[in-house]
Amino acid sequence: MEDKLAILRGVPLFAALDERSLQAVAILAHEVAFKAGDVLMVEGEAGDAFYLIVDGTVRIEAGDRTIRSMTAGGFLGEIALVDRRPRTATATVATDARLLEIRAHEFDRLLDTLPAVHERICAAITRRMRTRPGDDLDGRPDPVLDE
Repeated sequence: MEDKLAILRGVPLFAALDERSLQAVAILAHEVAFKAGDVLMVEGEAGDAFYLIVDGTVRIEAGDRTIRSMTAGGFLGEIALVDRRPRTATATVATDARLLEIRAHEFDRLLDTLPAVHERICAAITRRMRTRPGDDLDGRPDPVLDE
């Protein structure tokens, strides 16, 4: 649990939370490992999880075009969960990676109990919808991207 707390403290989405709230997120988040080539989500499919990248690289593609690569601190999966719509892109693990996964029902509970996180997620979705995909291809974590 301490490892997850340290990871969450370093992520802008969760960094401002108090210790009790961080512990609640850590309880809901499950660490998962993926190998290069594993597909996290497929464009057009229903969303079932939110992911936070701990280490490794995840490639995001929409249609036949690579939009960007995301690294540690980036998160994805929230648009399909918040808006209850199909995934907007495909996410494939580019290098072996560790992620924190929060399943859909746990994600809903998280948003219901932590209004600050809900506000930040909604703000991230709004910013992403205003940003044209592919504008930022520098490889830095993109806190507003969700597939």
